[in-house]
Amino acid sequence: MVYEMLDRYNIRTDLALEEKERFESDHVEVPGVILEESYDMEQEIRITKVKIETENGAKIMCKPAGTYLTLEAPNMAVPDEDYHREISKKIATYLSKLIEDLELPCKQELSVLIVGLGNRQVTPDSLGPEVVDHLVVTRHIVKEYGKYAMGMESANQISALVPGVMGQTGMETVEIIKGVVDQIKPDLVIAVDALAARNTRRLHRTIQIADTGIHPGAGIGNRRGGLTKETIGVPVIGIGVPTVVDAATIVSDTMENLIHSMEESKLLKGVGEVLKTYNDAEKYELVKKMISPHLNGMFVTPKDVDEMIKQISFTLSEALNILFTNEVPA
Repeated sequence: MVYEMLDRYNIRTDLALEEKERFESDHVEVPGVILEESYDMEQEIRITKVKIETENGAKIMCKPAGTYLTLEAPNMAVPDEDYHREISKKIATYLSKLIEDLELPCKQELSVLIVGLGNRQVTPDSLGPEVVDHLVVTRHIVKEYGKYAMGMESANQISALVPGVMGQTGMETVEIIKGVVDQIKPDLVIAVDALAARNTRRLHRTIQIADTGIHPGAGIGNRRGGLTKETIGVPVIGIGVPTVVDAATIVSDTMENLIHSMEESKLLKGVGEVLKTYNDAEKYELVKKMISPHLNGMFVTPKDVDEMIKQISFTLSEALNILFTNEVPA
């Protein structure tokens, strides 16, 4: 039953939470996948943990086995520095817990390479490079002058990299990162990237943290070599924020509203009742056929994407600076 459903679904999303939700809408339990939820009433933040424990669950979810933390904060789109500071602190806390669960060397000081994935020239894809721009990097200082130059008893060695995209370099991103990893031998890689979502309300309001690495371009159907422990030799934590949705998603959501309107209309009630019998996957496929070929493959982003990327990049970089250096740049 589950595999039959899987064949019907072809909704592009990078969020493990949305992969899980597509089965819940049809009241299907996915074996080997655990969902835990909590809600911060004060900050209005919903935290969801999707844990894929088995290979069977990974195959059904189309995601590697591991832990996926999703932080949803509707107010994240509001330019409130104090609120974003609280978000940063929460991200730092969850990252710290995730790192503790990894099999890293037992030492106080870590060597961490933070990678900003994406294309700086394309605003919805520029999140990774923007985050790197605001990081406090320390590796060169510690290597040259020692950890006491940082004014701390222990100092993590933080280095950063913006590898660009294949169209700019002619190289796979994973090839560039693996070359750097082989040279500097970090304990951990953290990759930051823009994601694709299924639901428009999650754009710029959701952060996913995963201990399974990251697959650049997967959400928009542009699959590249995965950035994982298996491919580069060290653990990889992926941090992503959805910045685009498939055009078919917007049309599909509009069709949902149309169906509700039809049900209230005497003339079109019969048509609305027929369309209501379609499940989400069938509606989505119908929409894709209707908009093909002109809008197929088109991805959409909000008009204020420039400001949103700027805000969220500061939020993520601040979280990383708090976690590894206890510093926040002015």
